[in-house]
Amino acid sequence: MSFTESNTVEAYVLDLLTNEVKAGLTNTAQEPQAGYGLGRKGIGWHFATPADIPRQPHELLVEPWLRDALIRLNPEIAARPDLADEVLYKLRAIVLSVRSDGLIRANEEMAAWMRGERSMPFGPNNAHVPVRLIDFDDLARNDFVLTRQFTFRAGPAERRADLVLLVNGLPLVLIEAKTPVKKCISWVDGALQVHEDYEKFVPELFVCNVFSVATEGKEFRYGSIGLPVKDWGPWNLDGGTDDARGQTHPLKSLRQSVESMLRPQVVLDILASFTLFATDKKKRRIKIICRYQQYEAANKIVERVLAGQPKKGLIWHFQGSGKSLLMVFAAQKLRMHPRLKNPTVLIVVDRIDLDTQITGTFTGADIPNLEKADSREKLQQLLAQDVRKIIITTIFKFGETPNGKAGALNERSNIIALVDEAHRTQEGDLGRKMREALPNAFLFGLTGTPINRADRNTFYAFGADEDEKGYLSRYGFEESIRDGATLRLHFEPRLVDLHIDKAAIDEAYKDLTGGLSDLDRDNLAKTAAKMAVLVKTPERIRRICEDIVQHYQSKVEPNGFKGQIVTFDRESCLLFKAELDKLLPAEATDIVMSVQPGDRKERPEYARYDRSRDEEERLLDRFRDPADPLKLIIVTAKLLTGFDAPILQAMYLDKPLRDHTLLQAICRVNRTYSEQKTHGLIVDYLGIFDDVAAALEFDDQSVKQVISNIQELKDKLPEAMQKCLAFFPGVDRSQQGYEGLIAAQQCLPNNDTRDAFASEYSVLARIWEALSPDPMLGQYETDYKWLSQIYQSVQPSSGHGKLIWHSLGAKTIELIHQNVHVDTIRDDLDTLVLDADLLEAVLSNPDPKKAKEIEIKLKRRLRKHQGNPKFKDLSERLDALKERFESGQINSVDFLKQLLQIAKETLQAERETPPEEDEDRGKAALTALFNEVKTPETPIIVERVVADIDEIVRLVRFPGWQGTQAGEREVKKALRKALFKYKLHADEELFEKAFSYIRQYY
Repeated sequence: MSFTESNTVEAYVLDLLTNEVKAGLTNTAQEPQAGYGLGRKGIGWHFATPADIPRQPHELLVEPWLRDALIRLNPEIAARPDLADEVLYKLRAIVLSVRSDGLIRANEEMAAWMRGERSMPFGPNNAHVPVRLIDFDDLARNDFVLTRQFTFRAGPAERRADLVLLVNGLPLVLIEAKTPVKKCISWVDGALQVHEDYEKFVPELFVCNVFSVATEGKEFRYGSIGLPVKDWGPWNLDGGTDDARGQTHPLKSLRQSVESMLRPQVVLDILASFTLFATDKKKRRIKIICRYQQYEAANKIVERVLAGQPKKGLIWHFQGSGKSLLMVFAAQKLRMHPRLKNPTVLIVVDRIDLDTQITGTFTGADIPNLEKADSREKLQQLLAQDVRKIIITTIFKFGETPNGKAGALNERSNIIALVDEAHRTQEGDLGRKMREALPNAFLFGLTGTPINRADRNTFYAFGADEDEKGYLSRYGFEESIRDGATLRLHFEPRLVDLHIDKAAIDEAYKDLTGGLSDLDRDNLAKTAAKMAVLVKTPERIRRICEDIVQHYQSKVEPNGFKGQIVTFDRESCLLFKAELDKLLPAEATDIVMSVQPGDRKERPEYARYDRSRDEEERLLDRFRDPADPLKLIIVTAKLLTGFDAPILQAMYLDKPLRDHTLLQAICRVNRTYSEQKTHGLIVDYLGIFDDVAAALEFDDQSVKQVISNIQELKDKLPEAMQKCLAFFPGVDRSQQGYEGLIAAQQCLPNNDTRDAFASEYSVLARIWEALSPDPMLGQYETDYKWLSQIYQSVQPSSGHGKLIWHSLGAKTIELIHQNVHVDTIRDDLDTLVLDADLLEAVLSNPDPKKAKEIEIKLKRRLRKHQGNPKFKDLSERLDALKERFESGQINSVDFLKQLLQIAKETLQAERETPPEEDEDRGKAALTALFNEVKTPETPIIVERVVADIDEIVRLVRFPGWQGTQAGEREVKKALRKALFKYKLHADEELFEKAFSYIRQYY
């Protein structure tokens, strides 16, 4: 019997959820709890076959079940059951609205109904009463059903989901299970199917959706509607698998994720408390659901408050892993919890610039009952009046005691304070003052950097003795990198002869006591003044600026990223800017720094950088925009915390920083961005990382591994290269044309070997892209170029297996296309297939080499038409034919015959597909794409945008442009120009999608 997705992963997940798992996978992290709903066993889902579900394929809701639930959960409807039809009418209208209002709006409205936030005039005298579709308090009153092969039809489009979880007849979770037997097929293929196919063609299927899951048995990933696949996250609660994967049965880690996340109470908790609808910077509605670390920490905060003791807790979640949203989820759940009797939640930030980031997160997510207390008086007034809302304030308001005396602001016990960046208590003993001001409140400290025991203030204020290692919740950088929430960091020492000796750095650091206070201490102590002289010599600054430009233009800019320069003080910012202006256009760099009222007289040259908050935000939006000429931003103290710009990859460091301040600063470059961004880079001109252990001195030893020398990647390159070349023993790599390709491909005789090669090549390509251009790569260049061409030539033509078969990086493409003549490989497929004599000769004397040559030419043809359904079927037939031949199911003569048949049909399809049709398909794809991003605030004329792009691309393209660096560059430039006209140029995901369509169809 062969393994398929339905008899392995799909069946296994189904068994787990209905608790019929065969023996052999015991001792999971948690034993299944008693079931819910009408006497179930297992995790709580009851299996129903498609035939048992009373619905038609075009109906989303299982109306008989939903009607029963409405009667069961609403006394008013139980008294008059016909009222259920009025509710069903409303819900049907929401499903229909998806085509006019878009999927996010329809999902948001349906979520409000499912959460019980909508009412109907069913009470006495037509009074409005809330309508309940789901009982969140007593789960046993709901009906939890799991079904497989759930078919949904919308017009001509029909799709079948592998598994669907329904609560009271509402389809809340869709699960796409892929086969674990093929190495190249992964969860990515399942997620792409959900995001790019189902959501697009049958959006109705997702109107009730809380989240979707994709798995191939090894990895479990989930995402909400509209979330790009690269952002789908794992669910590693219940002690998810360690990195030592060898010790863990892959299906066991799937079991832990399924049994933790897909329990009925967790699915409903995510719907009720961990789902937000927000407006992003481009004024578009987006849906946000929690990551598992936010779910766990927020629930631990709520549990502790419900338990009443201890009255504090410390949460360390690594920089960049979503602390602002964690505070939103926790605040929302605390405010809504019935047992907490309407508490006051204080969000306490420790500085002005973080105020905007956190406040922005709360206001963007439309959180109701929000107040800002920007003075101690206002804070005192709100607390004295017993205002039961979410109050955002800064920690300094607790230090500003009137007439110098501290004292209680409010003695209530259902006040819960969430304090951001809790370790920063350098500004005096603010943690203790806060405790005095709110003697009976709960205080939870959140921090992105670990806390040292020596920092008694923080542990006194927030760390509870009951918690292991002092943390209520810990999500370290190892977990963050494993989950793909943040990227690895590498440092690269440059111009080592300019490094300042360690003793001088330590001295200067001690005197820069304010480390990262917003105001630079320009009147430093003597040792720092000595250091300033060393750091600011004109010759040193000139050499560093030249090196920055050379490094940025060769290593960072080719992949479309930007850089941040951190200088010694404000004067250095200006010295760097003056020097950089000699090397780059003036608009390529700018300075962001604090300017004080007194500076106008004493330092008039600072005045032009005195910006209001709005002006600064506009400048930073320009920096985040890939199309804007601003490439490098120069700072000294500002933007080293709380500044979020995923496009930022490189930090050029020339300022003495240590410990918390250093860790926070370097984490500006660890945000994920595009597939090309594999790591963040710190270029060290001062020698801070000459001793990593001293630079990052924390009790938690793991922090030493947060950053590693780029040299480590250089050391890994030879081994990675060897692993790839080992697939081709005895192959002459200097052989050109088909002979060379065929010899190499014969070493990859089947899918397993090809996929194993693709995995090794992916590792090598990542290292290469990170290091290029570096002189040490010279000796490996010929072999790397050869391997890249082989990798491209054996990619599956059907486009499956996106995890290891992906597009090449910018620097690799440039390398392959250096000195390549367009017709190195003659394409004579037409002559071969259409010349009867030649065909006869080939068939009467089958030569394996000739078959291979035809296959290579056919693959190349099919790749040109990727995305066209006519050719997709042919691609899949070719992949299936190869598989049958390689597994010995057919002989070489049959293989050749069927291969020629597919080649014939391909040529036939090409003749029937005029080039215009491909371009029309391109225009159709672009039209659909821009319709998706249209909002009431930006009602772009889609036809006009598409026509402009079409016209400008036709002007600059040339035959075979996709295969050259110059072609890609020109077309990208043209596309940015067209998008700029409609103010759409700042959306990187939109740009990438539009470019991929143009690549495919033009």
